[in-house]
Amino acid sequence: LAEGRAWCSKELTMFLCPLQAAAGILCYVGAYVFITYDDYDHFFEDVYTLIPAVIIIAVGTLLFIIGLIGCCATIRESRCGLATFVIILLLVFITEVVVVVLGYIYRAKVEDEVDHSIRKVYNGYNGTNPDAASRAIDYVQRQLRCCGIHNYSDWENTVWFKQTKNNSVPLSCCKAALSNCTGSLTRPMDLYSEGCEALVVKKLQEIMMYVIWAALAFAAIQLLGMLCACIVLCRRSRDPAYELLIAGGTYA
Repeated sequence: LAEGRAWCSKELTMFLCPLQAAAGILCYVGAYVFITYDDYDHFFEDVYTLIPAVIIIAVGTLLFIIGLIGCCATIRESRCGLATFVIILLLVFITEVVVVVLGYIYRAKVEDEVDHSIRKVYNGYNGTNPDAASRAIDYVQRQLRCCGIHNYSDWENTVWFKQTKNNSVPLSCCKAALSNCTGSLTRPMDLYSEGCEALVVKKLQEIMMYVIWAALAFAAIQLLGMLCACIVLCRRSRDPAYELLIAGGTYA
């Protein structure tokens, strides 16, 4: 029994190191979602979509604290500390399940949100670099290699196109490999043929999936940690040899 207890204690200690690394990874994933969404925020008005990212950053911070508690509890072999460790891990596990559920809910809402806002963003384009909406459109068209909402012809219905009267689309619609592209609609082969709406939706859904998979992966890791901690607690309470060893006694 003592050997079993020692093995579980060792396993729990070994689990705590990856837990600290997991805390950093979760914070990184949450920060990545914030940074990436900042590039697409003009196409997505529902700020509540960032709730899973906020929660996962909080979970990452909490995991770091949990790791410290677990280290102290394991080293001191404190029953109270291990019990606290298990309870907090359980709460974090529940929180990560909530993140997964919210992630799927908001992932399903992405398409409707983008469809609702993208036309307004394109109609607000004025071609000037300081304008936030214009920068957002040019950035998306270059990064995702797209042009217009469904295709480059959508630009013909925008206020900017009608005001410029030069029968051309923004240079961000030009294929990256071309250096002499002017955005003229008379040379459609120089322009990206795919529309941006579908690609923006795909990108935002991919970002949300990062959060979902991260939460699922670390929820599985936490189950292992809770199992090891529970076994150590059971050994702690049932093994008389363990009680004598902790008390500094002997067992024959």
